[in-house]
Amino acid sequence: MKYRASLLALALLAAATPAVAADKAPKVEKAAEKPVSEPKVFVTEHSGRFNGQDVRYKAIAGETYLYDEDENPRAAIFSTSYIRQGVKDTSTRPVIFIFNGGPGSSSLWLHMGAFGPKRLVLPSDAKDDGAAPYKIVDNDKTLLDIADMVFIDPVGTGFSRAIGKGEGKDYWGVDQDAESIAKFIRQWTTQHKRWNSPKYVAGESYGTTRAAKLAEVLEGGFNGYGLNGVMLISAILDFSTARFQTGNELPYIGFLPTYAATHWYHARLGEQGISVEQHVERARQFAVNEYAPALLKGDRISPEEKARVRKTLAELTGLSEQYLDQTNLRINAHRFMKQYGRDRGHTVGRFDSRYTGIDQDAAGETFDNDPSGYAIAPSYTAAFNHYIADSLKVDLGAREFKTLSGEPGRNWDWAGKKRGGYINVNVAEGLGQAMRENKDLRVLLASGYYDLATPFFAAETTLAANGLVKDRVSYTYYEAGHMMYLHHPSFDKLMQDVRNFVVAGRK
Repeated sequence: MKYRASLLALALLAAATPAVAADKAPKVEKAAEKPVSEPKVFVTEHSGRFNGQDVRYKAIAGETYLYDEDENPRAAIFSTSYIRQGVKDTSTRPVIFIFNGGPGSSSLWLHMGAFGPKRLVLPSDAKDDGAAPYKIVDNDKTLLDIADMVFIDPVGTGFSRAIGKGEGKDYWGVDQDAESIAKFIRQWTTQHKRWNSPKYVAGESYGTTRAAKLAEVLEGGFNGYGLNGVMLISAILDFSTARFQTGNELPYIGFLPTYAATHWYHARLGEQGISVEQHVERARQFAVNEYAPALLKGDRISPEEKARVRKTLAELTGLSEQYLDQTNLRINAHRFMKQYGRDRGHTVGRFDSRYTGIDQDAAGETFDNDPSGYAIAPSYTAAFNHYIADSLKVDLGAREFKTLSGEPGRNWDWAGKKRGGYINVNVAEGLGQAMRENKDLRVLLASGYYDLATPFFAAETTLAANGLVKDRVSYTYYEAGHMMYLHHPSFDKLMQDVRNFVVAGRK
């Protein structure tokens, strides 16, 4: 069975399903609407030592109902809020709204992997997580000493669901998703009296798509909600940069520096005195100045130029010139994951190309499963389910926590109000407008060098081309993959970079 726990694969592989003609569609009896009970909320009090400070905090884990125009509940959003106690002036206390991606993923990855007061510790060197018990520790680098945090699970993920007459499809789409999360954020802000607090959104993977779209939705109009910052962790904002198809050269260009980083890691080029930053920078310059023009020439390229480009590609990526000639200089990411280690009998990971796996069929075109996916999924699910029951006292009976559900991704509305499919989804434009209309809005892009799901150079290129305010965008990089916090030094660096970003926003 193909590996399903992908934070972004659902987004990149989703396809529209042809509608059945109305006169041919079978009649389906709708189930009787179930009565809606009161939201379930679990409150606990805790203390910990974070960044050298003793902190008392309240954890609020539970449901927030979203209502329609007639005040009927239509969705229950499950969230976990951590709020420091004893704060007299909340106007100086930031609040960060945090979520993951998919679409279809809960927020447990950033919750247990990076920002929460407890975190899961896995092997730092791209090894399998094995079986329980797993190591859950106090997270002394959490941001709770300087900010409150709210982890949000969109409808269809975690414990969040449609209720009453609501349906999942009402919330499964680029626009619908952002509007529902914006509604939750506004309700949370009102309930907790935090309208004058500095406010941030932080997302990972498709969560960066959501974060950028949220900036557009929240900032617009006279009912605007001024954000102080948007944190993009392993970003994809323009989906054309990840769509490998004839005539679209962007992915081949955007993925190249990540192929180069992967080769640097596995070929141990560091032992030759070449740093990963140097090898990646060479790939960046080549991608813009030589590779892109060569691809745009198509069959107009001269044999001499093609040979020159092919030779450099081979040096950067470790792929043979013969293979590169056969692919017409274009390297599909899914092929690369199989081809790069083919001679050595292994594949490399998609979320993190430091990981390697062994397929049953060594001659296949792509890997059987993503070794950087199946190496971590069981531990996160087990750790989070244990944590919320044991520490947060959440008891929802037999209701299953959905770590990552395929249903939202399979039914996602990519077309939305103005687009014609997910290849046309580009939320960076709206983020640029939000920055131009809010002088205090800043953006942090955090990227792993070994991320073959949302490659760093594609994200850099997107931010450079969509009207963002350049001097308010910060870039940070890590010697890890999509979930850079799995790598212990990268976790330390990420937490310090995010802390610096929040502290720098203080007035």
